[in-house]
Amino acid sequence: FDNYPNPFNPVTAIGYRLSAVSNVDLSIYNLLGQKLATLVSEEQIPGTYEVEWDASGFSSGVYYYRLSTNSGFVQTKKLILLK
Repeated sequence: FDNYPNPFNPVTAIGYRLSAVSNVDLSIYNLLGQKLATLVSEEQIPGTYEVEWDASGFSSGVYYYRLSTNSGFVQTKKLILLK
């Protein structure tokens, strides 16, 4: 579960791997914890995934992305957008 490049401008790819069928939610948040975008919200089968976030409509700064599954996995990481 990581993104590259980071820092990025304006597109970054977020990769993750599932070991079991899961309902996946991958969302982008600002520093205040407000949800700005939902990149994935669906049931997915085991495998490796890569999702691109095009942040060209957003200003430079720090953002967070959170991956959560219905099995209880939740992880949050930081993104840096430099324009």
